[in-house]
Amino acid sequence: MPSAVRWGSSFLVEIAGEWLMFDCGPAATYKMYAAGFKATDVDHLFFTHHHSDHDADYPCFLLTRFDMSIGKEKDLNVYGPTLTEQLTERVLGEDVGAFWHDIVARTSHPLSLSAYQSRGGVLPRKAPKINARDVGPGTVATGKHWEITAARVDHVQPYLDSLAYRIDSDEGSIVFSGDTRPCQNLTDLAKDADLLVMECIRLHEDSVGTASASTETDTYGAGQTARESGAKRVLLNHQSIDLIDPVKKTQAIGEVRQFYGGPLIWADELMEVPWT
Repeated sequence: MPSAVRWGSSFLVEIAGEWLMFDCGPAATYKMYAAGFKATDVDHLFFTHHHSDHDADYPCFLLTRFDMSIGKEKDLNVYGPTLTEQLTERVLGEDVGAFWHDIVARTSHPLSLSAYQSRGGVLPRKAPKINARDVGPGTVATGKHWEITAARVDHVQPYLDSLAYRIDSDEGSIVFSGDTRPCQNLTDLAKDADLLVMECIRLHEDSVGTASASTETDTYGAGQTARESGAKRVLLNHQSIDLIDPVKKTQAIGEVRQFYGGPLIWADELMEVPWT
C-alpha cells in the first residue's frame, strides 16, 4: 500500500562496477535518481513477477533511459516470468507500443535531436533496443563477474508466474525471494547465500487464516526460511503498511528472531546494504 515512507519494490545491485536492477515498482526511477543513480547505469533488469507494485514504473524507466541516452549505451536486457516480453512490446513495441509515439518524436523532431546532441549524441538518433525474454527456472543470465539463477516460487499462480533469483558472483551471493509463501524451491535457492532479501509482509497473527497465509511470507515464515536456508544475513522487505508502527516493527523483528539468529536488517527506502 502506498505511503509517505514506502511504495513499490525495486533493488539495484552493483557487481564490479556493473549495475543490475531487480523489479521496477512505482516510483522506482525517481528513487533511483534520489539515491544518486541514473537509468542509463542499468543494462540488466530482472522481474520477479508482474504485479503492479513490482513493474508499474517499467514504462517510466524505459522512457527515461532512452531520453537520457547519448547513443553509446548498451542494449537493455530484461528478464522475467511469462508476460515480460508481452509487457515490453505493449510499452515500446514499434508502431504498437503505448509509448511508441514518444520514440518517434524524440528520434525525429529538431527539439529532441538538439537535446540529444547537446548531451554528446551523434545523429541519426536510433530507437532503443530492448532484449526482453520470458524466463523460467535455471540459469537465466551470465556476465563476466556474475551468474543469475531463477527458481519458481508460490504466489498467485495460475494468474501470474513468480520467480526468485540468486546472484552468484566474484563478490558473494544474494537471493531475492520476490513475493512468495515459504516453499522448498526458495529455501534450496537461498542455501548458504551471503544475503537473503526476504519478503516479510505482516505479523504471524495477522496472517493466520487469511489468503495471505497461502500466498505470502509472514514473520514466522521469513524466520524459518532464513534458518533452513543457512543464509548468512537477511534483509526483510515488502512489509505491510501497519509495520511502520514502531511497536509492531519491533514485534515483527522479534518474531523473525524466534527462528533466525543471524544478522537481520529491516529494509527502508533508499537504504544501501553491503554484500557481507
